[in-house]
Amino acid sequence: MDRHGFFPADQRKASAPLETAAQRGRNHIMNEELLRKYADLIVRSGVNVQQGQPLVIVAPVKESTFVEYCAESAYKVGAKSVSVKWSDEILEHMDYEYQTAEELERIPDWIAERTRSEHEDKACYLSIVSQTPGLLADVDQEKVRRYQTAYMQKMEPYRAYTMNNLGQWCVAALPSEGWAKKVFPDKSGDEAVSALLEAILYAVHVRSGNDPVEEWRIHDEELARYCGKLNGFNFSALHFVSEIGTDLTVGLVKDHIWVGGECRTPDGVRFNPNMPTEECFCMPDRNNVNGRVYASKPLDYKGKLIEDFWFEFKDGAVVSYGAGKEQEALKTLLETDEGSKHLGEVALISYDSPISKLGILFYNTLFDENASCHLALGRCYPENIKGGEEMTREELLAAGGNYSMNHVDFMFGTRGMSVAGIQEDGTAVTVFENGNFVI
Repeated sequence: MDRHGFFPADQRKASAPLETAAQRGRNHIMNEELLRKYADLIVRSGVNVQQGQPLVIVAPVKESTFVEYCAESAYKVGAKSVSVKWSDEILEHMDYEYQTAEELERIPDWIAERTRSEHEDKACYLSIVSQTPGLLADVDQEKVRRYQTAYMQKMEPYRAYTMNNLGQWCVAALPSEGWAKKVFPDKSGDEAVSALLEAILYAVHVRSGNDPVEEWRIHDEELARYCGKLNGFNFSALHFVSEIGTDLTVGLVKDHIWVGGECRTPDGVRFNPNMPTEECFCMPDRNNVNGRVYASKPLDYKGKLIEDFWFEFKDGAVVSYGAGKEQEALKTLLETDEGSKHLGEVALISYDSPISKLGILFYNTLFDENASCHLALGRCYPENIKGGEEMTREELLAAGGNYSMNHVDFMFGTRGMSVAGIQEDGTAVTVFENGNFVI
């Protein structure tokens, strides 16, 4: 067992090549079994594909075999159709390297029309992420900014479908070699991929001999219990203090709702938008955040790895900031639009959560945000306020919610973090001590 608690795939007898070959064969069979179980989990408990519903999968082309597993599982539960939007990060890098900014900004109408058609057909969405952290660090960031802005503007009319949970959606992950080598730099390519895959499967409760669908049901119930306690307190604000310098008060909107684990569509269909997830999250008041927050983990933003960064908030907006590395990328994030300077989410995760206990820095928000309390700059989730999913943008803003083209999570939880919930009469209730829930 290595220092991360995993049994590496290379623990074989070097003096027995026939046994090594046989072991490799067994490992291949085991991996296929576990990957099929993983695919079934994210189809059934993640997006929860319904009878007669289309499934749209967004995935790297190198993961075609896993996509086939997902498609087969979806058809077995009654999907009407499965369509795939393929991606390739190397080709994406080439696009930024060789295309002009003007060409990158030209987002074809058919992309938006395709999405509109999918929404009319009440499709559900599965995204498989596998990006290499920092891959775009050497490309012109102005090109990245202009493309991302143009794309978000083009697709803005369709973002409510997932942001408001009008249809099911799920984000899950598989390891790429580039990502794995970033996480496990001392391992060879194959060894690193095996170690990262094992970590991913552990984080989503997939292992040989268990029923991950049932484990996710129990996990969702546990998160719902914490959310129920937080909703019962009906705090007006949270005060965060950590040993790395954070001293931040985050106001919460009136009639806020803490959410964690599974979500529901307006038709009552349950789904898990993030796999893994360990968070209970809520809606900050965009105009009532004050103090300084220090990030506890790096942030991979549009191919740039931002490290050792902090924000100073006054009356809800970032008024100053800094970073040890890639401060220009932080500036780009904050200047996307006015809402990018305000918070759209606050999330509580115990420091001793299962993912945190792995002791791994994933360099991937899907995992790192579930090992640490985090905040998000940008757009809020309407489900975090009573009646929010029926509110117009103007009504949501008037209630204290935030609107932006961005929603970028960053981690600030630490082992020594304390969190106090402030009630309407000013009474403070201890929510976290030494990085963990105590309520």
